Amino acid sequence: MSGRQGYDVVVDVDAEGDLGHTDLNDDLEFHNSTFDTNPTRGGPKVAPDQPSTFGAPPSSSSKRYLWSITFYQQFFALDSAALLLRCRSALYPRANFLDVLDGNPDLYGPFWIATTVIVILFMTGTISQYLAETGKGHFAYDFRLLSGAAGLVYGYTLFIPLGLWGVLRWFGSEGANLLECWALYGYGNLIWIPVALVSWSPLTALNYAFVAVGFGLSATFLIRNLYPIISATDAKISRILLIVVLVLHAGLAIAIKILFFAHGSPAAKDGTQLPDPIGDGNKDAGSVVRMLLRV
Repeated sequence: MSGRQGYDVVVDVDAEGDLGHTDLNDDLEFHNSTFDTNPTRGGPKVAPDQPSTFGAPPSSSSKRYLWSITFYQQFFALDSAALLLRCRSALYPRANFLDVLDGNPDLYGPFWIATTVIVILFMTGTISQYLAETGKGHFAYDFRLLSGAAGLVYGYTLFIPLGLWGVLRWFGSEGANLLECWALYGYGNLIWIPVALVSWSPLTALNYAFVAVGFGLSATFLIRNLYPIISATDAKISRILLIVVLVLHAGLAIAIKILFFAHGSPAAKDGTQLPDPIGDGNKDAGSVVRMLLRV
């Protein structure tokens, strides 16, 4: 066979003619597959970057969690270092305060700042009244100053941000967050602590200057941080809201000056001791002050 090529194959066969152990079934074991088993069964899946809702816990099986203390503890869980950082950023703003909050607004700082402002307003307002009535007979403390300060500061810090948040949500601002609004206004009150500490002097012009500085700094703080949120609405609406924010804040500053640091006001038994701030000879503001204090 000249056209064929042959191959020689050598096979080693044992004496019994067995080619090797080929019974594989004796060495194999089969198990049920676990590929379809959920390793996290029994526990909830948590997305690490899932946005949080308004203070709601990750999972709540109870419909009454709003009435539990643990629900509100998360808004007061703030260490001293974070509190000092936020206070410093409110007094010396170098960055947007909402960036400092970093998506974790608190109510601990706003509550104690507002409470401190109330106590200091009562103390310095009493000192201002005492200096105005020195030599005019027995001096009596007027605790309406304390209740007036509490109503003014707590009411402003609670209801103005709430109303602003509601209006922003009504006009479609998705960036509005109620807790951030409360935190922003709460930390914005910090400037009134040093203002109240130095505004007890009998020098009316100096007191007006101190209050004006406090108003300017706190208003700048509010507008700077609220503008990105308010500007998300219609241009006309945003301008109106900015003006309303400034007017309401100016009302707070004027109320602080007139109610607590005007000579003889608001504890004066008559309105004759009030200064004439606009120089038109009208000193009937005492009746207005007394009316406000009765509310």
